[in-house]
Amino acid sequence: MKVLKWLFSLILALIVVFPFYWVIVSSFKPADQILSPDLFPKAFTLEHYRQLLEMTSYLQNLWNSILVSLGTLVCTVLIVIPAGFAIYRMKFPGRLFVYRLILASYIFPGILLLVPVYQLMSNIGLVDSLWGLIVMNVTFSAPFAVWLMRGFFDAIPVGLDEAASIDGAGRMRTLMQIILPLIMPGIATIMIYAFITSWTEFAYASVLISSDQLRTLPVGLKAIMGQYTVRWGWTTAGAVLTLLPVVVFFAFVGKFFVRGLTTGAVK
Repeated sequence: MKVLKWLFSLILALIVVFPFYWVIVSSFKPADQILSPDLFPKAFTLEHYRQLLEMTSYLQNLWNSILVSLGTLVCTVLIVIPAGFAIYRMKFPGRLFVYRLILASYIFPGILLLVPVYQLMSNIGLVDSLWGLIVMNVTFSAPFAVWLMRGFFDAIPVGLDEAASIDGAGRMRTLMQIILPLIMPGIATIMIYAFITSWTEFAYASVLISSDQLRTLPVGLKAIMGQYTVRWGWTTAGAVLTLLPVVVFFAFVGKFFVRGLTTGAVK
């Protein structure tokens, strides 16, 4: 049985890792060897990376994605923390209804909202604006993040709130000085989730943004591929550079994300 488990794990790892390996290796192949089925390239070149950075708008797309992802991250945290505190630590009429409404927001696929969202953004002047993307990313990431924080709030004894109230602390002081330090792993979790969600979002970025100067990385990579010809060297190099920040970011704080998903699912 152990041999079968190891064999299955190895096959699964190869299925997951091989596409990444192929893209990385292809980004270093000369143009005439990219489509050849060689697991190990006969020659290496950095020409695709140089051309990508010098001849395309990749750096501008990268900057736009950084702004959108960081803006989404900050806004999500600022919304989710007080919202989670109100839903999970305070008692008020309709609290259970609000909680169920948050979960119900994921019943409909986000792609169905493209047309009404575009009309709404057009009416308030947020079409072809990075702020429009931030608003949409926060809209889709905040409900799940609020649900995810339930396990962290439930893990903190309510007696701490009562003790703080007896000592004269108000709701805001209780949140900032007592609750907030204890839910830092949860905050790290929603930060990672919001960042990755906005970093990889394509549908709304392709619809709400029309100018080349405001394109994010997923849309910029789609434009690099072209309509009739595909520059595989630029595409693979762009995919590697786009993946690199996420991999590095997740390597340092990924353990908080896994712990957060487990805590939010169990409690």
